[in-house]
Amino acid sequence: IYADPAKRLELYFRPKDPYCHPVCANRFPTSTMLLRVRRSTKRKQQLDAEEQIQPEAQFEMEILGIVTTVYKFQGMSDFQYLAMHSGPDGKQTSMYDKVLMLKPEKEEFFNRDLPLYIPPPIFSRLDTPVDYFYRPDIQHRSNLIGLSRARRPHNAIFVNFDDEEIPTKPLDAAVQNWKKVCTNPVDKKVEEELRKLFEVRPVWSRNAVKANISVHPDKLKVLLPYLAYYMLTGPWRSLWVRFGYDPRKHPEAKIYQVLDFRIRCGMKYGYAATDMPVKAKRSTYNYSLPITVKKQGSHTVSVHDLKQGLGSAGASGAKKPPSSRYKLKESIYIFREGALPPYRQMFYQLCDLNVESLQKIIHRNDGSESECTERDGWCLAKTSDDLRDSMSLMIKQIIRSTRPALFSNTTSSEDGKEQLAYESGEDEDDEEEEEEEFKPSDGSENEMETEILDYV
Repeated sequence: IYADPAKRLELYFRPKDPYCHPVCANRFPTSTMLLRVRRSTKRKQQLDAEEQIQPEAQFEMEILGIVTTVYKFQGMSDFQYLAMHSGPDGKQTSMYDKVLMLKPEKEEFFNRDLPLYIPPPIFSRLDTPVDYFYRPDIQHRSNLIGLSRARRPHNAIFVNFDDEEIPTKPLDAAVQNWKKVCTNPVDKKVEEELRKLFEVRPVWSRNAVKANISVHPDKLKVLLPYLAYYMLTGPWRSLWVRFGYDPRKHPEAKIYQVLDFRIRCGMKYGYAATDMPVKAKRSTYNYSLPITVKKQGSHTVSVHDLKQGLGSAGASGAKKPPSSRYKLKESIYIFREGALPPYRQMFYQLCDLNVESLQKIIHRNDGSESECTERDGWCLAKTSDDLRDSMSLMIKQIIRSTRPALFSNTTSSEDGKEQLAYESGEDEDDEEEEEEEFKPSDGSENEMETEILDYV
């Protein structure tokens, strides 16, 4: 543990009990001394029987070395699980001798009829108390994760698909926030550029904006709520919509709908996750457990910081020119034939699928749109599934051309198309409900959950 600064020191109160959960100590730097103190006594010679003898005590101190690291147990103990069985009379009986295999056992040991004991490996990811910042307005709580984070004063307006009205102007606080940080001509220019983008196209993803405008991410968090509102649910979820524009009333807005696309991998598709030339945005290896040190929080950016050079003009020593320092690549929001997506999960707008065959699927019902539904928007039913199937086949062909050895024993392309059938919607929802703390890959903030947390 000492050799790895990312680990915490564990203390087991019952070391031989596999059901015992440890308490963890945090590592701290220190500069203290380790002393060895010896106390030696020497009795005086007794001259009188009634005289009490006071022994002489001498202390010797020796500095053994310098202590540079200490471990302090500051967290609470996790829940403890005991393998106990409650009898009919309520008496608790220990089951350790029946469920723990301490030596090689015969078949009879495994065939005994016993209560099932499968305790979770961990009951809580946190061992320190946290404030949840409960709020009276819980209308959108089911859509948010990470509610232990303090609210950030960015004042974005969230809209659900079933909300009757859409906002026509920003909150007063959002206007004031932008005026506070918009203090130089570069910021004014960025504001005008974003206004023009929303005039040309009323619905944008944040990544698409960042690929078209060079603006510091922290300033963009303040600017977007000033010009647009955020859709939480429906076919335009996770997108920013220009104030006053309601995509539910305009059939031509179907080209701005979002497609949640995930590269399928697994042995049934011909390649495993480890064979993928595309990295994942999140990894189970980064999952934060109490036995690991929590990552240091990023520097909190204040209004003063935003005024002092976090705009597009930024630091003078940067390598990139101011016009493109914060811009993302087009591949972060545009899908092209023959190119792999930068990440295994992407949120594309339909107009950014630059493939003729995909656009034909999208525009199958042009002129005959009758109803806007929460699942398919203005498109025909199952349009998203058809798009995912076609995109998955394209990606499979790319991987096949770059790594033909992976497909040496696979079946025909028709069989492959059948295998690539899209999983059920329930599976998709389950994937989105992963653990709350994760760090997107560099340059990727194309996660709905991440973006919502920036404004809550």
